[in-house]
Order: sequence, then C-alpha cells, then structure tokens
Amino acid sequence: MSPKSRLYTLVKAWKNKPFQEVRDACGQPWLGLSSEALEEHQSWSQRQAISNEPIFNNQGTKLTSSLFRPLLTTADTQLLRLFMEGLDTITYWYRSGRFIPGILPLSAEHLASTSLIDALSDLILNSRLPVGLVSLGIHRLEDTDSIDLCMEGLLRMRRLGVLIHLLQFTGTSSQIRWIEAIQPEGIHLEIDRFRADGLPIEMISLDQKFQSQIYASNVTLVKDLENVIALGAHHSCGGLMMAPVSRHQMLHISDSRIAKAIFSLHPHKNQNGDK
Repeated sequence: MSPKSRLYTLVKAWKNKPFQEVRDACGQPWLGLSSEALEEHQSWSQRQAISNEPIFNNQGTKLTSSLFRPLLTTADTQLLRLFMEGLDTITYWYRSGRFIPGILPLSAEHLASTSLIDALSDLILNSRLPVGLVSLGIHRLEDTDSIDLCMEGLLRMRRLGVLIHLLQFTGTSSQIRWIEAIQPEGIHLEIDRFRADGLPIEMISLDQKFQSQIYASNVTLVKDLENVIALGAHHSCGGLMMAPVSRHQMLHISDSRIAKAIFSLHPHKNQNGDK
C-alpha cells in the first residue's frame, strides 16, 4: 500500500468514527480523565493564560523584562495565589535557560500588612531565584499616608534582594518624595497620557534626576514612540511593542518586530554624517 492510499484510509476511518461528546449528560469526567488528572489539566491551562506583558528596550531590539498583569487588578483573596503564580512563571523561564526579570505588581496598602509581607518573604525565599529576577511594582501610591505605611515592607523586600519599581508615576510631590527616599530601580510612566499636550518639562531626563531606569508603558501609537524618545526612556511596553503573551510564548521572544520596523523607517545618519 502506498503512503498516499494509507493516509486516505486513515482519514476515511477517522471521518466515519462515531461522534463522542466531550462531557456526557451525567457530568462524567472530561474525556474520561480522573479528578486528579482533570485538576492537573486545568492547572496547565491556567499557566498558559495571556498574563505576561513583554518589556523591551526603547527601540524594541531586546526583551528586557516582563510585567505580570493579573496582580494589577487582583482581589485580596487571590493575591498570594497570583503572587505564587508570578514567581512560578519567573522560575519556569529561569529553568528553561532564559534570564527574564519579572515585575510583580503590589499596591501600597498591601505592603502595610506585616502578615502579608511575612508570607511574601517566605514565597520569595522558597523560590530560590537569583537576585535581580524578582521585582515589586508598587502602584496606588497616591497619598502621604500610603507612602509612610508601606516603607517598612519595602525595606524588608529590598533586604531579600528584591528590586523596587514605581508604577503609574504621575510626578506628584508625594511620589517624588518617596522616590528620593527609596531610590527605586525603575520608574514607570503611562506614556499615552501625554499624546495631546506633549511631555511636561519636569518629565524629561528623569533618569538623571533620580538615577533610575525609566519605563514607558501603554505605547500603542507612533506618537507614543516619539514621546518615548523625547523622554529618554530606557524601556517600553504596550500594544505597539507587543501584546501580552503566555509564559511559554515568552521563551521564544527576543525582540519586538513591530517596533524595530517602525524605528527602521525613521531617517538616520550614515557613517559620513549625511541624512
């Protein structure tokens, strides 16, 4: 029998096979799996969720880190579970041979809880990840009270080797005071806010003022990229760079093809200095 005729026979047999429902009316386990196997399958499916936003250098030529987005909107009851999932994702990349730092968002009010900081410290220590792979992205840092309350928790995290990032920076006096006190490794601005009126003068050269890496988030238009250049940001993320991906997809990312293509269209100088 030739390979072609054998393939025809196999396809015909599959086509004529009686249809079987995935789950019967009595609620039997899906595809005949046991409850333990079904739970394992569901866990695997959750790990493939589109949860990780890639962050690139300012021209999209290199993947520099990732933001674990589910922690931005999580309920208090799910916080520890999602934090564990974020650590597990970073560990998965590390054991797969990719050194991809992960930023795990946490609100300022959560950092004020001593019991929560104890639990997070245990999770970070048990992960045994190298220093530099785990960062906390602090958000909802809006008033002086939240800044003062979260200070001790931040210092404890930093003693564990965790890097500190400030998310949603808007330039308020209270945020600037907090930056001067903590000196975070990263400051994140939502660049789409400056499309209409442009960047305020005080936003330019933030890295020189605070000695921090500047991150531009929500980059979705070419106008945003122009503001990224004017800002002097070191890193960018958003739909124009790349949409969020699963943790497995992240392993195969090295650069942002869209951002590279856009930057390549801009006029640049050759070796002789001519346009």
